Amino acid sequence: MKRYSMAFKKQVVQEYETGTSMESLRQKYGISGKQTVRNWINQYGRTGVRHRIMDIDDADVRAENQALQERIANLEKLVAQLSLDKLMLESTLAVVQKELGDPVKKKRVTKSSRKQSRRENGTSGG
Repeated sequence: MKRYSMAFKKQVVQEYETGTSMESLRQKYGISGKQTVRNWINQYGRTGVRHRIMDIDDADVRAENQALQERIANLEKLVAQLSLDKLMLESTLAVVQKELGDPVKKKRVTKSSRKQSRRENGTSGG
């Protein structure tokens, strides 16, 4: 039985994952065992053997997938908006610091400061 190094096995698996077929890898490297490359893919591969990937195509799955895609798009828009808001606030803070000539200290929020703020505002926390 021929022994192969781990680096060699991982190289073969990487080529498989980029689209090369198992048969052509066996031929290219002279690997005689029919299950050898498959075993390496199962052991070292990120996605497993390609033909095991199934595409379930029914109405419920499509609807759920569409809803998830919409949610992702909405979250990406929200992240972009929050990033712009943060940039605007940081820029405003920089201008205020420059005009006042004294750095504005950021208030550090702790549990005790939140409780104190709630007491001052007459609200309860929870």
